[in-house]
Amino acid sequence: MSTFAKPENALKRAEELIHVGQKQAALQALHDLITSRRYKSWQKPLEKIMMKYVELCVDLRQGRFAKDGLIQYRIVCQQVNVSSLEEVIKHFMQLSNEKAEEARNRAQALEDALDVVDLEADKRPEDLMLSYVRSEKGKERSDREFVTPWFKFLWETYRTVLEILRNNSKLEALYAMTAHKAFQFCKQYKRATEFRRLCEIIRNHLANLNKYRDQRDRPDLTAPETCQLYLDTRVEQLKIATELSLWQEAFRSVEDIHGLMSMVKRTPKPSVLVVYYAKLTEIFWISESHLYHAYAWLKLFNLQKSFNKKLTQKDLQLLASSVLLAALSVKPYDHKYGASHLELENEKDRSLRMANLFNFNFDSKRENREMVSRASLLSELAAKGVISCASQEVKDLYNLMEHEFLPLDLASKVQPLLSKISTIGGKLSAASSVPEIQLSQYQSSLEKLTTLRVLQQASHIFQSMKIDMLSRMIPFFDINAVEKMSVDAVKHNFVAMKVNHLSGAVHFGKMDIESDALGSHLCVFTDSLNKARSLIHPPVHKPSKLGENFSLAGVVEKEHKRLLARKSIIEKRKEDLERQILEKEKVEESKRLSIQKKSADEERERLLKDQRLRQQQRISREIKEKDRLEAEKIINDFKKIIKNGDKIHVEGDMTKQFAMEVVRSQRVKELEEMEKKLQKLAKKMDHLERAKRQEEAPLIEEAFQKRLEEEKILHEQEQLREIELSKQHHTGDLQEKTRLSRLLEHKNAFQERIVQRREAEFSSLRKEREERISQLISSRKRERETVRKLMYYLNMEEQRIQRVREEEEAREREEEERKKREEAEMKLKLDAIAAIQREKERKVEEKKEKERREALLRAADPPDVRPAATIAPPAAPGSNKFVPRHRRGGEGSSQRTAVAPEAADRWDARQEATHAREVRPLRQDALPLPEADRWSRRPLRQDAPPARQEAPPARQPDGAPPAGSTTDRWRPGGGSRPSANSSSASSSSTGWRKN
Repeated sequence: MSTFAKPENALKRAEELIHVGQKQAALQALHDLITSRRYKSWQKPLEKIMMKYVELCVDLRQGRFAKDGLIQYRIVCQQVNVSSLEEVIKHFMQLSNEKAEEARNRAQALEDALDVVDLEADKRPEDLMLSYVRSEKGKERSDREFVTPWFKFLWETYRTVLEILRNNSKLEALYAMTAHKAFQFCKQYKRATEFRRLCEIIRNHLANLNKYRDQRDRPDLTAPETCQLYLDTRVEQLKIATELSLWQEAFRSVEDIHGLMSMVKRTPKPSVLVVYYAKLTEIFWISESHLYHAYAWLKLFNLQKSFNKKLTQKDLQLLASSVLLAALSVKPYDHKYGASHLELENEKDRSLRMANLFNFNFDSKRENREMVSRASLLSELAAKGVISCASQEVKDLYNLMEHEFLPLDLASKVQPLLSKISTIGGKLSAASSVPEIQLSQYQSSLEKLTTLRVLQQASHIFQSMKIDMLSRMIPFFDINAVEKMSVDAVKHNFVAMKVNHLSGAVHFGKMDIESDALGSHLCVFTDSLNKARSLIHPPVHKPSKLGENFSLAGVVEKEHKRLLARKSIIEKRKEDLERQILEKEKVEESKRLSIQKKSADEERERLLKDQRLRQQQRISREIKEKDRLEAEKIINDFKKIIKNGDKIHVEGDMTKQFAMEVVRSQRVKELEEMEKKLQKLAKKMDHLERAKRQEEAPLIEEAFQKRLEEEKILHEQEQLREIELSKQHHTGDLQEKTRLSRLLEHKNAFQERIVQRREAEFSSLRKEREERISQLISSRKRERETVRKLMYYLNMEEQRIQRVREEEEAREREEEERKKREEAEMKLKLDAIAAIQREKERKVEEKKEKERREALLRAADPPDVRPAATIAPPAAPGSNKFVPRHRRGGEGSSQRTAVAPEAADRWDARQEATHAREVRPLRQDALPLPEADRWSRRPLRQDAPPARQEAPPARQPDGAPPAGSTTDRWRPGGGSRPSANSSSASSSSTGWRKN
């Protein structure tokens, strides 16, 4: 054993040995250093030594050396630098993985190389003999011998690392990572044996952790991070176990997860529970525990519905359908019927284990016991709404199986539903942890359930039926399979039936009363055996024995009669005693009822009094509590406003003003403290920055000068190195030139041949190219000429079309101008005609007015000649009789004569206004307009001149209205208004009478 003054010396010695090819000696030297007692404290060089040490262990495949060295290094680093140990272990596992991968890549046939059941087992003698006998190529044998040891070493590496890191709170993450890598190794290379050992190792580590609780650096399972790491490791173990189809190990992993959850008493994350119940569904389905498989699906459904917010309606329907089909797949009878005591005890233990996995409560007392059965599961599904979430086909199947009674048509109606359900399935979009759901896996179980339901329902309505008819009722299975299922159903008391193959019939019985033949078949068999035995060995009869037998029979008969008489007496006495006791009980019962009624009345009165008293106390207590809560709320609100409200203690009543003062003073105090802190911090930072700059100025200058010197030296060295390299390159180039100068003549000759051949090729190619170019130029000239002619024709055609379009537009403009001129001339003519027409109308109107006035003047009588009787007296002021206007015409003339002279002027003005209205043209356009307006406005066209108005008829001499005044009074110049005008005119001429 060599000793070194410093660890660096041992590392140098090991590198020297490695260079000379003595790796084993180098490994031994480093091992001696690591296990030496001189280096019990951690140093930085020890990490480099450990890195080299594990490299040598991997190269030489020395697993025991690696384990010893890592254990010693763990002792050194445990309390000082655990991260160094972590880096070394990671480096060790990385090197092992790389070597194993390199060996696997070098092997051409991996399956042959890994055709080993157990990596820890040594070679058997028969394997060695077979390796020489088999006609195997040498390369394949070398691959087998090369790859398998590296995988053995990798497996040993994982075991070593797990053993070193176990039960260490500072390396929990690395322990979990190593376990995950080991699981992936088993999964990648299908190592079932190593996976079982790995699970057992991890299980033992946890058991030791719970067993030895006084260890130093022991992991605390109650910590959330530690618990999550352990749970993640077990969940990964469960996943790999199911992928490798190691169902027994998977079930043990489930128990490990449940035990860990029970140990830490902490509910895991929903994602962990989803994986837990998803894997339970697979395990129970493989083990044909359909009841617990259905309960696992129910737990998984509840988890997804409660915690998965991304769950779509389609995924929820698929989950609900799986739950319902899993519940229907459970056999509809209890397996405990007819079982032995040992089987019942085993089933009880198994049920307890399964129930613990689902957190069910199995109590010894019947009233506290929670039974797990198919009926309770279906009722729970209906209560929680799982059935309503399932697909329509599954609902129809459930109704047919559980609620319909169709013994003849049940199978025919179920069969199309099963075919539809078998096509439903797929991966859930919002639940990656849930396996792919395929409802077709329940088809066989549902067909068996349909068969049992058909047998059960047929037993209710048939006593017997033909086997052929039963085969037609159940199309899923042949009669042999149906008979096998019926035997199991009869065994568990689900249906009572017999199959008679001689008569080809099936006989059904009742469930409550067994058949005599089936109930007494053992007794009949015993009697038959006794008879056969008596025939083979007849009994020997002795006379003395016979006499004794006869006398004994008489005694027995007498004793039997005596006992019967005594029994009848005892029965009679018992009946009398019971009758007396019954009468006595009736009397006592009546007394008890009366006393009970009286006490009940008293108790009722007392309870009413107590209730009223409690009501009053409750009301007063609620009032006090309400007052107290309001006071506390006010105080707490003021404390929340203040930053350090917990330090404020208020004694007695607190007012709003006091609270505001407290808040204001507290805020002022906080602002002052903050201002002082900021001033102090600013002053401190100023001094610190100033001191730092003063100190670093000379250091920066010194570093700069030092850097200049180093760069100068480096530059000179680089120049010298470059010169030396240039000289060497020049020398080498000269030697190369001298060596290649012998080939110069051959090169020139070869070059000349090549050049001549290429010149000939070039000249021929150039000639071909010129010919091709001349042809291309001529073809392109023809194309350009064709295009030029086509463009010229198109341009000329466009110009012709343009000229035609312009001529057409000019013709249209001339036509429009001509129409405008004609319209203007027509307008002038119409205006002139309208002016002439207006002039004629005016003259006619003036002539009519003149004639009418003359007629009115002629018709008026002189006032002195008119008799007094013609002047009608004015109407009495009190008369309310209505007088029509045509009756008021003549009488009003004498009254209007008494109007004042100024009234005559007024009526003259009205007459002129009436005349103006009468001579108003029929249309506004006929009015005379200014010169500008007349030419700017377009005259309205008149098809005919206005009608000539007739002159009004002359008034009668007696002053009566003319004939037809009733129809012509609204015409201009006629009616009552012209007479009024005439009256006003006459009154103006005779106005002297009023004076």
